[in-house]
Amino acid sequence: MQVIQTTDLTKIYDNRYIALNALNLRVEKGQVFGLVGPNGAGKSTTFRILLGLQRPTAGTISVLGEPMTAERADIRRRIGFLPTNPNFPKHMTPIAYLEFVGSIIGMPPSRAKIQLARLLQAVDMTQAASQRIEGFSTGMMTRLGIAAALMNDPELLILDEPTSGLDPAGRKQTIELIRELSGRDRTIIIATHILGDVERVCTDVGIISSGRLIYSGPMQDMRRLARQGTISVEVEGNTTSFEQQIHTLDEIGSLRYERLGSEFRITFLGTEPLTEYIQRVLELVDRTGVDLLHINTGADEIEEAFLRRLEEDRTRGFLRAAAWAATQEKASGDDPDSEKSDAGIPGHPSL
Repeated sequence: MQVIQTTDLTKIYDNRYIALNALNLRVEKGQVFGLVGPNGAGKSTTFRILLGLQRPTAGTISVLGEPMTAERADIRRRIGFLPTNPNFPKHMTPIAYLEFVGSIIGMPPSRAKIQLARLLQAVDMTQAASQRIEGFSTGMMTRLGIAAALMNDPELLILDEPTSGLDPAGRKQTIELIRELSGRDRTIIIATHILGDVERVCTDVGIISSGRLIYSGPMQDMRRLARQGTISVEVEGNTTSFEQQIHTLDEIGSLRYERLGSEFRITFLGTEPLTEYIQRVLELVDRTGVDLLHINTGADEIEEAFLRRLEEDRTRGFLRAAAWAATQEKASGDDPDSEKSDAGIPGHPSL
């Protein structure tokens, strides 16, 4: 079942700014889907339209199998949402706030009490349950926001930059919580620009750039696209001997490498499993007698794949613009009136 489906979703603000450009997004039930892109790429706009808080300029959208509009409060009751940097009434306690959320969504008070008690324990906030929200850290605000988004036990959970502003410990705790919340009966979509978080928790990923979805697929395919058999190895000792024998790791022409000080970044272009190439590198380390300081099979692979996709899309954009300009020039050349000056165009005075 497709929980989210958009077709040519387009949003233009004031006829000036294109926030979404024919976005075609598909999210299946049970996925943890990461929507990744730089700031201003259109992630938050996509969420506002998914929630029916904004109307698209063009295109269609369905959520949980139903068309989403501003009037579909019945669908929104089945969705949980955590905005970026959530704000709460400072004078309330977590218990009071979650009771308030329960009343808004129509939960009986007794059921709301049971639900909020479970959620505060799940997000590790039972010790702070009676404290005023004023003075909470960013991590505590995020955990309270996730608890509030789960009060209605949603089928779809939308998280907008859930780890933004958190320290490493807070990020780790939030990622672990999201992982625990995932399952076959709940679909989660996360917007973020922190690529490490996507790799740690998401089953699928989509890359959005300038309002367009330029990649969408399983996380494992993204890793495969990124890795391409690259191994980084840092050694010391007789590094000259090690470097001279790198070509023996595979057939001639089937690998390339670059050296940065004592680190060698070796990319294998053959079809052997990565584990086979790792074994060959370790054997070379042993054979040349160098000391192995560090070996890495792609810690930055997702970031590299992300940047590669953005660059490919930027290049295609230039080619599309050039092709469009060529067709316009050809059309102008075929037009018998093409020699008319701009002075003949109303509202366009000649310079």
